[in-house]
Amino acid sequence: MHKLLLTLSAVCAVTLLANGAKTMNKTSQNPFLAPYTTKYEIPPFQKIHYADYIPALKEGIAAHKAEIDAIVNNPAAPTFDNTILALDCSGKQLNKVAIIIYALSESDNTPEMNAITKEAFPMLSSDADAISMNEGLFKRIKAVYDNQSGLNTAQKRLVDKFYKSFVRNGALLNPAQKETLKSINLKLSDLELSFSNNVLDDTNNWKLVVDNKDELAGLPQSAIDNAAAEAKSAGMEGKWVFTLHAPSRLAVLTYADNRGLRERMYEGYMNLASKGDKYDNSKNINDILTLRTQKAQLLGFDSFADYQLDNVMAKTVKNAENLLYQIWNPAIAKVKEEVADMQKYADAHGGNFKIAPWDYYYYADKVKKEKFDVNDDVLRPYFKLENVRAGIFYMANKLYGITFTEMPNAPKYNPEVTVYDVKDAQGKHIAVYMTDYYPRPTKVQGAWMSEMKPASNINGKEERPIIFNVANLTKPTKEMPSLLTIDEVQTMFHEFGHALQGMLTKATYYGQEGTNVDRDFVEFPSQMDEHWATEPELLKIYAKHYKTGEVIPDSLIQKIQKSMTFNQGFITTELVGAALLDLEWHKVNYCKDINVKAFEKSVANRLNLPKEIQFRYRSPYFKHIFGSDQYASGYYTYLWAQVLDCDGFELFKEKGIFNHDVAKAYLENVLEQGDGQDPMVLYKNFRGHTPSTDALLKMRGLK
Repeated sequence: MHKLLLTLSAVCAVTLLANGAKTMNKTSQNPFLAPYTTKYEIPPFQKIHYADYIPALKEGIAAHKAEIDAIVNNPAAPTFDNTILALDCSGKQLNKVAIIIYALSESDNTPEMNAITKEAFPMLSSDADAISMNEGLFKRIKAVYDNQSGLNTAQKRLVDKFYKSFVRNGALLNPAQKETLKSINLKLSDLELSFSNNVLDDTNNWKLVVDNKDELAGLPQSAIDNAAAEAKSAGMEGKWVFTLHAPSRLAVLTYADNRGLRERMYEGYMNLASKGDKYDNSKNINDILTLRTQKAQLLGFDSFADYQLDNVMAKTVKNAENLLYQIWNPAIAKVKEEVADMQKYADAHGGNFKIAPWDYYYYADKVKKEKFDVNDDVLRPYFKLENVRAGIFYMANKLYGITFTEMPNAPKYNPEVTVYDVKDAQGKHIAVYMTDYYPRPTKVQGAWMSEMKPASNINGKEERPIIFNVANLTKPTKEMPSLLTIDEVQTMFHEFGHALQGMLTKATYYGQEGTNVDRDFVEFPSQMDEHWATEPELLKIYAKHYKTGEVIPDSLIQKIQKSMTFNQGFITTELVGAALLDLEWHKVNYCKDINVKAFEKSVANRLNLPKEIQFRYRSPYFKHIFGSDQYASGYYTYLWAQVLDCDGFELFKEKGIFNHDVAKAYLENVLEQGDGQDPMVLYKNFRGHTPSTDALLKMRGLK
């Protein structure tokens, strides 16, 4: 998942000081308020204290306001340079602190950091509103928008992007309506933060405690060791504690022979942030949806879904739903086959019950092993995390000529972070890359990419980015290194695909660099990268037994290949179901509270969701859509982008997965371009035709 830290609605506060604004130095000891002297301007985390954030944020907001005032009061007629470029290059002082607050609010959200975010987010929201509703600024933007003669394609797109962003953020509203929108945005900022904090707190609060070793039958030793370590840290030495973090949760659901243990874990996850206690997100969901409806209608849209999709590739809710339903019906048909196979296996092995949702992972793993003689127990020893990362770096080098050199003494926000100097084939620095892979109580669930410093190349002054990947993968223990499941391997490749788009960008402007692209295009490079993870040619490079160093044998590779379409009914149904649930939530116009569980059930019934499967995320912890508005009405984008990535990777399969010419075309037309051109134009420039769903359905074994 990609995390866009500062969006255009915040007026791209990712930028250079413009129009002669001076760096404020009232509190020069504050590291945010002085130029970074670290190599590649990596934030000097070891010098940053909690007390530095809010003062620096206030200074940054004041500096940003001064820059905007300078643009508005410029006596010269509005031009691209003195208005659009100046706006694109405003807010660097603010961004230095805001970008770290956003990053740490999810990757290292200590109690102190949480308190900072609660104060900071409303301030940032107010700053964004003050700028996006500035009548004088919008008047200048509109003047450039109305006369774009002489501008190149990238410049025209940047003008359009700013104009539409301002309109979508209330520039055309009257003064009273603007005040209403400001109030809505402030409330949404608080509610979305509250939603995320409830998910994090309830995740950390919930524990599955086992005091009888017999209940651990079937679990891998690494999962048992991690549970013992978790128990020890919780003061329960001699017991085993499992949590809702993905490595712990999925280990129980996939391997625990004890059906009751699986059910307890499943129910714990399904009821996350929805148990009627202080962490329950039901009211937050209702309040968020009510305010989003009000916002959309204030801005002239029938629903929040219409508002969100108006500004992306899909354009309409109907277009997004049409794509999803092309995939939905084949997926649920496949689920029926999968459940029948699992039921047959369970019956043959003494199971006197119907397959339930908490049985799906477990019996899917059993059937997979029976059909293909392969499962995660067999594969994990070949997927040591460090080897997988080396394979990812090898792939990037073969395709794009880039290299990664660890920077052991570089500043980092947490000791678990690793920092790399990324250089091109000529040895020129192109990016800093950080990885942060293991769960901890201060980190939210999931995996994502974002940036701590953006890229640009304005007037010949090139600035290169700082990119980071965060995940929650299987932790190493004293006895065992981090050995990954195939899903975790693909997660690493996925997030690295986002990182590549951030690191390799050659876009000129901040508002177009890296992953600043349409929401339903941003997952294309990440999902494209997943294909390499299980290609035989690359597996033989990085998949080595952690004890013996033996390269993964051809027989096992063949089993992986044959099993690639296994369980795709379940995987696809979970994903498409969540995307449709997201759209259903945001198509509704809210005027009174809705029972969250009842609404979900009604959607499941209308979709004919198989009873053995739940939505990928239940609404109370569906952080993609309620923790921010980034993926609200946009969870479908994973499927939209997969149409592109499956079709695009077919070209590599035809020509060779490391084919130089294909890699060059993909690099130049997709990874380097950012938002410099319409994304469908970029795709067709790379691939030579418009994509269809055929490749996706074939890849998932649904056709």
